[in-house]
Amino acid sequence: MRFLPAFLSVILLATGCRVAAPDGPTTSPATPTAFSKTAAPTDTISVGSTPWRQFFQDPVLAGLIDTALQQNLDLKVAVQRVEVFQAQYLARRGALFPSVSAVGTAGLDRYGKYTMTGIGNFDTNLSQNIADNQRVPTALTPDLFVGLRSSWEIDLWGKLRSRRKAAYLRVLASEQGRNLVVTNLVADVARAYYELLTLDNQLAILQRNTRFQQEGLRLIKVQKEAGRVTQLAVQQFAAQALRTESLAYETRQRITETETQLNQLLGRYPQPIRRGPALPNQSGLPTRLSAGLPATALLRRPDVRQAELELQAGRAEVDAARAAFLPTLTLTPYVGLNAFRADLLLNPSSVVFGAVAGLTGPILNRAQYRADFREAVADNYQGYYRYQQTLQTGFREVVVGLQGLENFQSVANLRAREVEQLTSAVATSNDLFVAGYASYLEVITAQRSVLEAELSLAEARQALLLQSVNLYRALGGGWQ
Repeated sequence: MRFLPAFLSVILLATGCRVAAPDGPTTSPATPTAFSKTAAPTDTISVGSTPWRQFFQDPVLAGLIDTALQQNLDLKVAVQRVEVFQAQYLARRGALFPSVSAVGTAGLDRYGKYTMTGIGNFDTNLSQNIADNQRVPTALTPDLFVGLRSSWEIDLWGKLRSRRKAAYLRVLASEQGRNLVVTNLVADVARAYYELLTLDNQLAILQRNTRFQQEGLRLIKVQKEAGRVTQLAVQQFAAQALRTESLAYETRQRITETETQLNQLLGRYPQPIRRGPALPNQSGLPTRLSAGLPATALLRRPDVRQAELELQAGRAEVDAARAAFLPTLTLTPYVGLNAFRADLLLNPSSVVFGAVAGLTGPILNRAQYRADFREAVADNYQGYYRYQQTLQTGFREVVVGLQGLENFQSVANLRAREVEQLTSAVATSNDLFVAGYASYLEVITAQRSVLEAELSLAEARQALLLQSVNLYRALGGGWQ
């Protein structure tokens, strides 16, 4: 009968803390079987599995990416974030093992006459010796202890193991976050590099056209002196030359900004950026890239893997929050030396040891546990929706990249043909103007049109390169 109250207490704690599992989302949008209607459903090869050193064959760009991977500050922050989660995992894992502490205490106690411990009728610590030593039965009693104390929570319901699992999954998620930083960093460096080559190409176009327009201005001045044209023609040619020269200065400013941005990605202060082959000669990137099947290609994306691991960690946290409602069994053993006088502390008879087992659990005030459980459930739902959102984002980026690669390839081809036609038109307009069959306005219009077409062609080539980079990043390429 002595154990009946304890037994009933355990049953009360165990039966009074059942928590129903929350209902999960009932439906999930199915992932399409292919990225486009024209994609082969059996194509499992994805360019995302290609190492970036093989994808970017420009040695100058490869050197810049290498520098960024070594010095970029965002990547260093991501590495330290992994260290933080690893430390948290070590703390959660250590909670499964007993803690042992070295303890040294000194105290003074005044016991009552009928106290079970001390100088009472039933004391177990030589009360007569203490009284004789103090000469006053009701004097303050010293209490000296030197030894080891331990505390060990027995993981009966898997609460600590669930927390350890959640911490471990978050370590893996943080590593995927680091891979995501690497993927984005490789793509950002490549985009900035190709933008820099585009600006160099546009500056070269502007400088070349400036020379042509200055020569045209010189010739139109000669014709004005000969009486063949008016001052209005000279002013129109001069204005066009000045505008082209101003565009060149704007391009130089954009080059400076892009170089500064690229240097920051490389983790260094502004300095000159080396260039590889000029934009028209950049043919290292493939114009057709295979995406593979969505079911496998998207799982290579670090952000998808990170979201998946975060979702699993959230489920483990829900399990831990549910187990927190159940009773907790804690063992607290101790061993050491205990005496009422310092010169007796090292006496073999002063050796003490013992253990206490405690079973505790919430009965009345469980608001904190309910709040923790609701928070864990809400976080789990957020993780699920973030995972679905990441899948949809990845699918969208791949579809846009595949379609953009085809469209901008056509744009670049058509604009190259446009430049050829307008270049011929400039030569024709000059010949007709000399022969008196065309006005100076037609010459100016032809020159302006070919300049705009050449600048537009450079932008189309840049867009084609950026589409390749974006598709490579969308397929999870860039990290090994």
